[in-house]
Amino acid sequence: MRPLLVFGARPNFMKIAPIHRAMCATDDFDPVLVHTGQHFDDVMSEDVIESLELPAPDIRLEVGAGTQAWQMATVMTRLEAVYEQVKPDCTVVVGDVSSTLAAALVSDTVGVAVAHVEAGLRSFNDSMPEERNRILTDRLSRWLFAPSADAVANLEAERIAPERVHLVGNVMIDSLDWVLPRIDVVGVRGRYGVADRDFGLITLHRPSNVDDPAVLGRLMGALTRVSTMIPLLFAVHPRTRQRLELGNIEMGGGITMLPPLNYPDFIGLLSQAALVLTDSGGIQEEAVVLGVPCLTLREETERPSTLVGGRNEVVGTDPAAIVAAARSRLADRGADGSPARPFRPPLWDGHTAERITAVMRG
Repeated sequence: MRPLLVFGARPNFMKIAPIHRAMCATDDFDPVLVHTGQHFDDVMSEDVIESLELPAPDIRLEVGAGTQAWQMATVMTRLEAVYEQVKPDCTVVVGDVSSTLAAALVSDTVGVAVAHVEAGLRSFNDSMPEERNRILTDRLSRWLFAPSADAVANLEAERIAPERVHLVGNVMIDSLDWVLPRIDVVGVRGRYGVADRDFGLITLHRPSNVDDPAVLGRLMGALTRVSTMIPLLFAVHPRTRQRLELGNIEMGGGITMLPPLNYPDFIGLLSQAALVLTDSGGIQEEAVVLGVPCLTLREETERPSTLVGGRNEVVGTDPAAIVAAARSRLADRGADGSPARPFRPPLWDGHTAERITAVMRG
């Protein structure tokens, strides 16, 4: 089987890498890596590819920056020619970014079966571009690989044919388990100035949080107050940095701004953090598996399996709620300063990619 593995944004890479690795471990697949270029910054793209030991992509579409509609249209136009050239048997897409839906649309149009990894996740917030991408990609897919029982239930409620749905676990955790033994945690802490102190970690990137200066300003005000309780490292997405600069939004001295981090460095810091404040879906999952208390700066999550035992808490964007939740989480730490106990939902065992390839082999 010759599948196209299409990826384009940073969160995709951690999902594609274990699938590519599992396919190459058998004689049943001849995978072709297609990088759309939705994320093109070296640290957001090339450094992640290298750190995951992915080979150089076979095909680069080099789409680059633009609006969501422009990026999707450009991916579709350039990808159509790839199908003529490669003649794949199927297309594997992951997650919920613009490249995911664009590739699924092209693949369906030219009559090539689609496999969607991370199918069935729902925030039930129709204003999120990611929600649109998930729903439409699931409708177009022959194989729907669900990470959790709630995702399967969502697909059942949407009357997706059950033979198309496969509960396989979370492929992000395959990459997490792969990278953890390869991280020099002491070295990572030293590089970022937290060798001998507790710290928290921040990520923000969703348009609903960073595009409106008023919302972003309120969030940074809340995070500044949290930084008086514990120093915070802020891994700043390029989009977020641009919005901070355009809005002339300031933050307190307890927050250290960092560039986007390569995958091992970020996981090294996350694994050692006393608290993470984020609007990322994947980081919610990684934090829970690592046992790091997580505050999700959104009004909902499409990953309810992370909420078990209060390990992840959806706190929204109200500054008072964020500060109160952070204070409570920091006070709840054990006497030795340890965070919450690690937790793995069923099948989050590091072998999801193997189950995916087994299903596709038939």
